[in-house]
Formats: sequence, C-alpha cells, structure tokens
Amino acid sequence: MSIKIYNTLSRKKEDFVPLEEGKVKMYVCGPTVYNYIHIGNARPAIVFDTVRRYLEYRGYEVNYVSNFTDVDDKLIHAAQKLGEEVPAVAERFIHAFFDDVSALGCKKADLHPRVTENMDIIIEFIETLIQKGFAYESAGDVYYRTRKFTGYGKLSQQSIDDLKVGARIQAGEKKEDELDFTLWKAAKKDEISWDSPWGEGRPGWHIECSAMARKYLGDTIDIHAGGQDLTFPHHENEIAQSEALTGKTFSRYWMHNGYINIDNEKMSKSLGNFVLVHDIIKHHDPQVLRFFMLAVHYRNPINYTEELLTHAGASLERLKTSYQNLKYRLKASTNLTEHNDKWEKIIAELKEDFVRGMDDDFNTADGISVLFEMSKQANYYLMEKNTSDTIIHLFLRTFEELFSVLGLQLEEEDLLDEEIDQLIEQRLDARKNRDFKLADQIRDQLKELNILLEDTPQGTRWKRG
Repeated sequence: MSIKIYNTLSRKKEDFVPLEEGKVKMYVCGPTVYNYIHIGNARPAIVFDTVRRYLEYRGYEVNYVSNFTDVDDKLIHAAQKLGEEVPAVAERFIHAFFDDVSALGCKKADLHPRVTENMDIIIEFIETLIQKGFAYESAGDVYYRTRKFTGYGKLSQQSIDDLKVGARIQAGEKKEDELDFTLWKAAKKDEISWDSPWGEGRPGWHIECSAMARKYLGDTIDIHAGGQDLTFPHHENEIAQSEALTGKTFSRYWMHNGYINIDNEKMSKSLGNFVLVHDIIKHHDPQVLRFFMLAVHYRNPINYTEELLTHAGASLERLKTSYQNLKYRLKASTNLTEHNDKWEKIIAELKEDFVRGMDDDFNTADGISVLFEMSKQANYYLMEKNTSDTIIHLFLRTFEELFSVLGLQLEEEDLLDEEIDQLIEQRLDARKNRDFKLADQIRDQLKELNILLEDTPQGTRWKRG
C-alpha cells in the first residue's frame, strides 16, 4: 500500500513519492509569536505532527522544520502596547507556544528557525531576486514583480486578471503594479530594524519562509504545509519567490488543514470569538482537544463548542476504559498463553484497516473509527470464559501502537505512588470483610488526594479527578 496525499496544487490525491527514497523533507509554517496561540494555530500543529508521526511509523526518516516569525507588524504593536522590546515579547511567547503544543502531544520540530536569526540569508535571497529582475527597490522598500512570474496563481487557482480586481496601492507605497508584494520594508521611526543594501528595515512576511525552507531543506522540498488561510497569498507568494530564484519546483506536495468555527461562526478577533489554547487546557485535558481535532479529517472544517469538546472527552475515555479493562483482566488472567487464530486475525485486520485509512490522505477520522471497533472487539473478547494472556497482550500492544501514531496517551504519566496502592488494597480487604464503613473512609481519603475510584467487573479502577 502507498500513501496518498491530497495536493492543493493539483486539487487531487496523488501517490506520495519523496525526492529521496525513505526520506521526507517537510516544512510547516509556524506562528507569529506575539500572543498565546488560539485553536486555529493548534489545529495545524496537531495535524502535521500527526502526519509526521505517521510517516515515521511507515518507515520514513522525516526532517521536519517549522519556523517562528519573531518580528513583524503584530509583534511591534504588541511590544509597544506592553512597553517591552520585540525580542523579549517574542521569546516569552515562543516558550508559551512550546508549553501549549507540548501539552497537546506535539513533538518539537527537528528545527525551529527564527526570522531574526536568518536575516543574512533573507537579504541575500532578495538581492538575487533583484539581480534576476523579479524584484525592485523603491524608496527603501523592495517589491516582487508579480506579473513577471508566469505561474503566479497556480496554487490558489486564480488568474492575474482575477487578482487585479480589488488590488490597490496603500498610502506610502511606491509600486510599479498594484499586484506587487513586499519583500523588504523600510524602517519607521523607533522600529526594530536591520541594515541592508536598501537601508534600515525588516523583511516582509512571505520572503521569510522561502529563505528558511531553502536554507534548511534545499531548493525543492517534499511537503509544505499550513492552514487553509495561508494558501493565498502567503504560500502563493512563496512559490513565486522560490521558483523565480532557483528555477526549480519549490514543493512537490502542498497540504492545508481546514478552518475552525466557534459555535458555527467563523473564528475572528472582530467577533471576539477566538479561543486560546492556554485557556482551554486550564479546564480541559489537552489530550481531549487533540482527540477532538483528529476526529475530523484534517481538510474538513471543525465546529468548536464546549459541548462537542465534552463529548470528545467521553469518547476518548471509552477507548481508555477498554484498554484499562484489558490490563485488569491480565492481572486476573487464568494465564492461558496459547495462540488463537481467530482473534489474532481480527486484531491484524483492524491494524490493516487503520493503515488503510491513514494511507488515504492521513484520514485520522477513519483511524479513530478503527480504534472504536477494536474497543468493541476487545470487550467481546473479555466476555469469553477463558482468555489468553497472549491475545490480551496483543490487544494492548495494538492499542498502544495506534494511539502513539495519533499522539494520544492511554494512561496518566504520573502513576499511583506506593501509599495510594496500599490504600486501595486496604479498601478491597475491608470490602471482602464486609467492613463497609472502613471501605468508605478509605474512598473518602483517596478522594481528598484527588483520586477517584470506579468499581468494575475487572476490578477497581482509578483516575485523577
């Protein structure tokens, strides 16, 4: 089986064939670090972390690069409002980003380049575009000649004539054409800036990713990814810049995740309905937010509500309960270790179904459906009179393997300490001796320690409250 990726450039699913066998060069546009990330930022972080995990699961060596935009208008305005320097604001929210996405189960990229650490290669990139006639300097600014690049509009599937409608030149801009976009901005008074052949200034947004992707991954990469809102103009402009410079294909596959709505309305600051991950994970398990995001195919829109998030939490808990029931049965197993062809085949087919779904453009919704089917089959198996350690272990390993591919955890990282274990054993002994008063006292004592108990046919389960 081969992996198929929906390529935004071709508007169809294509067999994934990387440039170098067994290796993947992947660039994902990162955040502008002027505030905590909202759930719109969280979705690509989760989606493309999962894509990376699955590619690695299928045997690829993935070089994953995701940048930080640590200087731009938003950062400058935020710094002015806070009375701080731009680098200090950027540094604080870079740390906050790592805290948030780590809580969501996202691994760090192999490299997180920052714009401010790559100013030399950005300036060099712009200089070469000028030399090639694709860019020009005007009053300290540098613009890209959009019409000179014949393929402009191929990613967003728009023509130059369509794009011209509504285009205009802003006050202070001295462009040759209203469609030209900024590569370098002349510094305003008291703004953070860098020296360049065109005077003090800073780069435009689009040139940053082109320069850093080329520096760290080469002229042509395998996958370029980001939110749907980046398709135009950001990614369109990246293609124009990069391919004008090198004469080569910039990225072979373009991936874009869908939008997020809040209570059936598009998320926007003007509506005041954007939700920060920093706030969500104060009240909800971050793993539930990840599960919620992955329960929908990445290209489809998601509607976020508190009710739907709560429902996702209950669904995730059902899967974890099946896993825990298997572990409890293992403790009380009759220790039968023989193989069972019927159940081994069922588990193998479930695993194949998971891979088939994920191979089809990383369909995590189908993958999660397989997990629920595996949960159902595990429950059927536990209803059998005689169970085998071999089959239970096979169920457990498969749960763990597939959960890991999705970046989900099956158990709390912090286990019960010895004292809590002893209290649970004491409670079980008290119940066996029909000393229900002592059993209730121990339950209350555990509750004070934020440990909630659940008595099941497989034994007493616990979870943190």
